Amino acid sequence: MTSLATVYDRERERAVDPEQREDSGSDSELKLEKDGMSDTESKVDSGVPEVPVPPDDTPEVLNKALSGLSSRWKNWWVRGILTLAMISFFFFIIYLGPMVLMMIVLCVQIKCFQEIITIGYSVYHSYHLPWFRTLSWYFLLCVNYFFYGETVTDYFFTLVQREEPLRILSKYHRFISFALYLTGFCMFVLSLVKKHYRLQFYMFGWTHVTLLIVVTQSHLIIHNLFEGMIWFIVPISCVICNDIMAYMFGFFFGRTPLIKLSPKKTWEGFIGGFFSTIVFGIMLSYVMAGYRYFVCPVEFNNDSNSFQVDCEPSDLFQLQDYALPSIMESVTGWTTVHLYPFQIHSIALSSFASIVGPFGGFFASGFKRAFKIKDFANTIPGHGGIMDRFDCQYLMATFVNVYIASFIRGPNPSKVIQQLLALRADQQLHIFNSLKAHLTEKGLLFCAVLENWET
Repeated sequence: MTSLATVYDRERERAVDPEQREDSGSDSELKLEKDGMSDTESKVDSGVPEVPVPPDDTPEVLNKALSGLSSRWKNWWVRGILTLAMISFFFFIIYLGPMVLMMIVLCVQIKCFQEIITIGYSVYHSYHLPWFRTLSWYFLLCVNYFFYGETVTDYFFTLVQREEPLRILSKYHRFISFALYLTGFCMFVLSLVKKHYRLQFYMFGWTHVTLLIVVTQSHLIIHNLFEGMIWFIVPISCVICNDIMAYMFGFFFGRTPLIKLSPKKTWEGFIGGFFSTIVFGIMLSYVMAGYRYFVCPVEFNNDSNSFQVDCEPSDLFQLQDYALPSIMESVTGWTTVHLYPFQIHSIALSSFASIVGPFGGFFASGFKRAFKIKDFANTIPGHGGIMDRFDCQYLMATFVNVYIASFIRGPNPSKVIQQLLALRADQQLHIFNSLKAHLTEKGLLFCAVLENWET
């Protein structure tokens, strides 16, 4: 039997370079692209069978209402109507609070994982090899158990210590996570089939790369959310704004192609989206920074036995005066501006969403070209699958998490106290004496006692 590597090498020499073909962005143009290839070329481009294109599921109501328009304008209206619907749903779940947002993130993560794994299964299933989908979902369960367990222990330590089952699970969390993953690893080894070892290891890697891209990034989104909903809403909204405005500018003014992976992307759309997103990020940050509901971290209240979002806003969300450079002063006539410090940070978030964020979409475009598919799925008419809408969001989530850790977050006193309360009495006493000696040596303890006495 000819090996897969030999087939791949032979067909790669005859296959058409995907970068030399124009990516149509529509099912009909995609079909024309395939018709121009020989039978062998259309079957193999990367050594594996091609993934079938999902059918168009645009609602019949929209099809009838837009039947008189060209395909270009029909697609524009379908995308616009569904975009407004998704934005409305986004506002609704924000109203429901951070815990509902967390559940929505989990649902989106599962759906994105399913879309990518389905593509892999379309390839894998043709060889009738066992356990691939079962093991993929099992590993998803293991990784989510590990990440969500770490998050709950980190942010809601008081709740975990109060409940006996949670305390036991928290204490042995990493060992349980390792045991679960090890079980899946052994199941994979037992599933290996003769003559298909290479393909099975390829699919094993497929699953783990998908977990790295989807689950890890969604875990970072949850971390950003718990720091304050503003760190969740502003970055996501900036990516959405950039996607919409780049599409609008490209649709009406686009002339110059930006990148071969996505021929419909233009420099006009890229530049227009950049400036629009910067302005949008500054304005949205100004509106949200004035509300505690958006800026306070999510915490568990022992007294009310519930999660709450209430605090005294930090300096990051207090209005301050900033002096303008002389050039801007001469143009505007203002000497100072009244801004929240977070608005300055929003410029960095908006810039990343506009400049680097689209590369998540380019990466997804390259992936889809590899399998000759237009979208990951057809979940959202005019938009494709959930992964097609969140390919840039995952890259943005990582940046926001790194940005918070590098420039925003400092030591958290409440978490330190929680950890101290979990220690034995002799350990707490030792830390108390050490801290007392340190403060006395610096003269801080004496000053504090003197101030209390004078009061």
